[in-house]
Amino acid sequence: MSVKIRLSRHGTKKEPIYFVVVADSASSRDGKFLQKLGQYQPKAVKPSDKLKVNMEALKVWQAKGVFPTRIVGQFIKTLSE
Repeated sequence: MSVKIRLSRHGTKKEPIYFVVVADSASSRDGKFLQKLGQYQPKAVKPSDKLKVNMEALKVWQAKGVFPTRIVGQFIKTLSE
């Protein structure tokens, strides 16, 4: 079982909300996940409301050897700066 930190799309047409989740790579994009770590709202007005991630839980999963996808990795990099 390969586990990844990735985005899961929710919301309505043209108003997406993405959840940052820890999920098995074999499950579908919006399917089952192990833990929800945060959310990303690309259409949020305030820049501080665009991305919210529980960094403590993220670090716990990374310590277990779970790698983020490319996009989530970019988000994490911008948060840590």
